[in-house]
Amino acid sequence: MIRSVWIKPFLYRLIWIFAGIFLTGWNMAYAQQPSLTPAVRKLSLTEAITLGKTDNNLVKAAGQEEEASLADLDDARMNALPVITASSGYQRFTKLTLFESGLGGAHSVPKRPSQYGADAGLSASFNLYSGGKQRALTAEQRHKKDLAGVNAQEQSAAAGLQTAAQYLDMVRLNDQRHFILEQVVRAETRLKNISSLFRNQKVTRSDLLRAELNLSAVKLNLEQTENDILISNQKLNVLINIPDSVKVEPADSSGTAVPDPEELNNLLSQTAGNAFLVRKAEENLLILGDRLKGIRSNSLPSVSLLSAYGINYPNTIFYPPVDQAYAIGFIGIRVQYNISSVYQNKNKTAAARIRVRQLRFQQQNITDNVRQEAEALLIKYREALNRISVTERSIEQALVNYRIVNAKYLNQLALLTDLLDADNLYQETRYNLVQARINAKLIYYRMLYTAGKL
Repeated sequence: MIRSVWIKPFLYRLIWIFAGIFLTGWNMAYAQQPSLTPAVRKLSLTEAITLGKTDNNLVKAAGQEEEASLADLDDARMNALPVITASSGYQRFTKLTLFESGLGGAHSVPKRPSQYGADAGLSASFNLYSGGKQRALTAEQRHKKDLAGVNAQEQSAAAGLQTAAQYLDMVRLNDQRHFILEQVVRAETRLKNISSLFRNQKVTRSDLLRAELNLSAVKLNLEQTENDILISNQKLNVLINIPDSVKVEPADSSGTAVPDPEELNNLLSQTAGNAFLVRKAEENLLILGDRLKGIRSNSLPSVSLLSAYGINYPNTIFYPPVDQAYAIGFIGIRVQYNISSVYQNKNKTAAARIRVRQLRFQQQNITDNVRQEAEALLIKYREALNRISVTERSIEQALVNYRIVNAKYLNQLALLTDLLDADNLYQETRYNLVQARINAKLIYYRMLYTAGKL
């Protein structure tokens, strides 16, 4: 009896402990299950562009190239430092074989003064003058580094422009979805009214079927728009480098204010000097000019300072050689001139000059094209602003027209075709307004990119 009294409480405690462990593990496993609801991230257009310009993978790759070009510049500068070489060697010679008559009478004698040899020393050379080749090489690499910086800025701006376009496309699709949802409500109300009129034998079955078909078409259009929103969201996630599971919710709408045309006028005046294509052409011209200087330096003499010091064994400076080690060094100047460069370098220099002139023509053409593109964008921007004002008035007119035709149809004074046309016209004018506003903003960001200000 005493043993059972002590055993039962112990078993109960053990059962409760195992039950607690099981429940705790189950709760933790349940808590670690991924949520099926996608994460929502609300972003403004400015925030999305900033993410695109910094987190895009192509932007990061361009940044790595800029860092690599900086390392190349440091390497080019290192070429101006002295070249120092350390060397050492050890030799063990065989016996010397002597032939008395032709190849006959051979006999061997040891090498004098010793069959061993060794040397160790340091040598250095420093370029005093090479016709400006080192200076031209360093300047060329510096301009390559600047060109890589412009490329990185251009890639960042391009990613920002793509992000802006994708973001504005999502804004357009969201507004379109909102309009279609309202159209679904109108189509359902219209079908309900036509069904009532059909039961009262006021309309034919053809009107009822057409209203049903119209409602189905509108719902299919809604499904297509929702799918387009998902696809556009995935594209935006790739551009700003965030997980596909995140659902981006645009904080801006198409109704936000658009910039004044005077702001684009100011950008137009800055395009010729700040456009990425123009800056890249300038850097390429500078690179080619430095390369031409390097080619010209091949026709000039070079002067170097030389120095060396070493320990050698045996002493072969004296004659006969002495079985002893010796140390000796020297310092001097070496002057070299490649006589063949007079005729070998002539055509290379002429070709480089021609390419410099060619690149100047290309630079002028690029400047003209950039200026023409900027002027065309300014014209299109003014056209987009005018289209916005015209479309805003058209919406009011289309809404009034739809209400009039709807009242006439309910009173059997208009056909269903007229009512559906009026509904589509109202829907189209709303689409056109959103599209006009989106186009105006997209033109503005394209202008920023063209002017090198994005």
